[in-house]
Formats: sequence, C-alpha cells, structure tokens
Amino acid sequence: MGRDFLDIRTVAQLCRHRLDRAPADPRWDLPDAPEPKIHRIHGYPAKFPAFLTTKALEYARDQGLRPRRVADVFCGCGTVAQEARRKGLDFWGCDINPVATLIARTKSASLRPARLRRYAGLILQAAPDQSPDVTLAPSAIARLQEWFVPEQYAELARLLNAIRAIVPARSRYRDAFYCAFSAILKSCSQWRQRSIKPTFDHGKRPATVLTAFSTQCELLASAFAEQTGTAARAPEIHLANVLSVEPPPMPVDLIITSPPYVTSYEYADLHQLSSLWLGFADDHRQLRAGSIGSAQHELNLKRTMASLNRTGMQIVFSLYNEDRRAARAVANYYLDMQRVACRCREFLTSSGMAVFVIGNTRYCGVDIDNAAHLTEALLEAGFARVRAIKRRISNKAATPYRSPEGRFSRARTDNHIYAHEYVLIAHS
Repeated sequence: MGRDFLDIRTVAQLCRHRLDRAPADPRWDLPDAPEPKIHRIHGYPAKFPAFLTTKALEYARDQGLRPRRVADVFCGCGTVAQEARRKGLDFWGCDINPVATLIARTKSASLRPARLRRYAGLILQAAPDQSPDVTLAPSAIARLQEWFVPEQYAELARLLNAIRAIVPARSRYRDAFYCAFSAILKSCSQWRQRSIKPTFDHGKRPATVLTAFSTQCELLASAFAEQTGTAARAPEIHLANVLSVEPPPMPVDLIITSPPYVTSYEYADLHQLSSLWLGFADDHRQLRAGSIGSAQHELNLKRTMASLNRTGMQIVFSLYNEDRRAARAVANYYLDMQRVACRCREFLTSSGMAVFVIGNTRYCGVDIDNAAHLTEALLEAGFARVRAIKRRISNKAATPYRSPEGRFSRARTDNHIYAHEYVLIAHS
C-alpha cells in the first residue's frame, strides 16, 4: 500500500495536476469484513466507514510510522475512537455536536452486557409509574410536541424519567441509556421515515416507545458482548470546536478524520429531537453556532476573499454570480477548513500524518472542489506533501442525486452526488 497515489508537494503542482487525476484504489473502497455491531447502535448521517481507520493505520505503518496516539478532530459518532480503542491505541477527539459526543462516549466505553441488560429491565419496569412530564424549557417542550403525538410524548417523558431514576448520574451507563433513548426518537415521532432532513409525516404510525427501547437496549448489550480489545487509557472525547479546543496534552501520531461537507447537513437540525429531550439546548438552533460547514453564518465576503487560498477564491467567485448566499457559506467553510489544516499540523508529532476523507459536490452548476481546497490548505499549513487517491462510494454510484427530502435518488435533481471521494494523506 502507498505506491498508487498522486503526490502533491506544491500549490503550483496542484494547479497543474488537478486531483481528478488521482488514481482509484479498490483497497480503500470496501471493508474486508463486516463492521462490528457497535457501529450500529445509533443512526448517524454520512457515518465514517470503520474499515478506513484500519486502512489508514496500515498505510502509516507501511510508511514507517508506529502510531500509539490517534486523533479525530471531527469525531462525530466515534467510529475512529472505537476502532482505535479496539486496536489498543490511545485516542483524543473533539466534536461540536453534543449528540455526536454522547454516541462517541458510549461506543468507546467499557460496558458489561449483563449490567446493561439488568439496568434495562429495571428501567422498563419503572417507566409506567414515572411522571409524564419532564423538566425542559417551554420552547423545547413546544418544539417537541410538534413532532410527537401526546401519547408518545408522555411515554417518552416517563422513559427518560425512569432512566434518571434507575441509573446513577455519575455512572458511565447513564450515557449508554441516553444513547438508546436518543436512537428511538425518530421512529417514535412524526419524522418521515429515512428522511435526513426535518420533514413531517403526519400519517406515520410511530413505533411503540417501550418496545423500541427494549429492542435498542438489547442491540446495545449484544454489541458490547462482541467487543474485543481495549486501549491503555480511556478515549478522550471533548465537546468542543476544533478551531478553539485546547490541543491534546501530548502530540498525536496520526489524525484520521472526515470533515463536514459544505452546503450539506445541518447536524443541529438533524439531531434536534435528541438535543431538546436531553437538555443540550433550549432551542436546537443554538447548536448551529460555530459549526463548520453550516449555512447559518454571516460574513463580509469582500473582506473575507483576501484570506481564501487560490482554489477557494476561484470556487467562491464562480458561485457568487449563481447564488450569493451559497457563495458566503462556501467562503466561510473554506476559511474554517484552512484554520483546521493549521490546527491539525499543530496537534501532530514532527513525523505525524493526517488522513482526511473528503468529497466534492456540485451546486448551481459550479464544481465545489473541497478536496483541492483542502490539499492547498494542508500544504500552506506546513505539511511537506499530500498524497491523494480516489475511493468509490458504493451506495452513491447507482443513485447519484438527492431528492428534496435528502434521499438518494436516480432522478436528476440540482443536488448531484459524486460517486467517489478522496483520501488525502498529509505527511509532515
């Protein structure tokens, strides 16, 4: 592994040889074995494929690096954290989304299946006798009652109160049952089935709360029963923005991450049910603040353009005449990603590497070349070279578009999805 790459060492070289000339390597396309069940304990949009952690570690070792400390600066639901733990490596990660870090802490914890089942039985037994009310801000209650019929809302309130009554607040098992509770919310609501955008389906028949929770707890217990391996230290996961978080206490050897895509998911909106029920915010829109890739930020575009790198400036100029709001969102995203590249270099050892999995998209007829922009940002941040390959995204080849509801579709729409993405490996 490591010979079939496009090597980029200078920005001038990037401009001459665009990344679309990077070779495709099928070894990065599909896993050699099924993913562990632990990665299915909670739904998550655009979830990072677990096997890419293994591929990145293999590549690093093939290059003579012996990683002991791994990081993910967009750790999401904790796929890299869990895989690092399973391989006995120390892990440091951060994410700005509290629902993501809840899932990540759960997946990478050391939990006993028997105790999970015992707690689950006690919770289910206690739930019917709990109060149908839960202490939340009036704005959160009003929003939640839009998504849940009264019976479902009351049952969920009883269930949440039972979790808090049965599982001690300081116990690491509390997160696990919050995670199980979070995982059933969409199926128990009027959220349209399989929609990745907040879309109401008033004709939907929601799942039965306690039945769904019981099934979810059994999935959780069985996932931990098949777990093997453990890190020397518990994974370190921070609810924080990579742009402002304190650096890891010790430099890391390898960063493995997948940044959010510009003009893509609003994670605060997608996880609003969990955020409001669990008290992470009184209004889910509060969680948009500071999110990289969010379309909600405002900026002075003229003042900003001077800070964009060459690739970013060209793309934003091309988009500006088509959609000024989108141009501002892309400019904001690219500025943030340039800062992310610098922070990653800061977090690494002198011989460390950073592996990014990132895709491009097309908006208003303009190619949004995120991979080329990030490559330029990494070189300008001080990395000596960036190696690039393409990997095929198997579920997007036959359905290269998204419908207005966010579903993959064969029907042509304005939202074109590329059938491949890039693996960019930045060498110090």
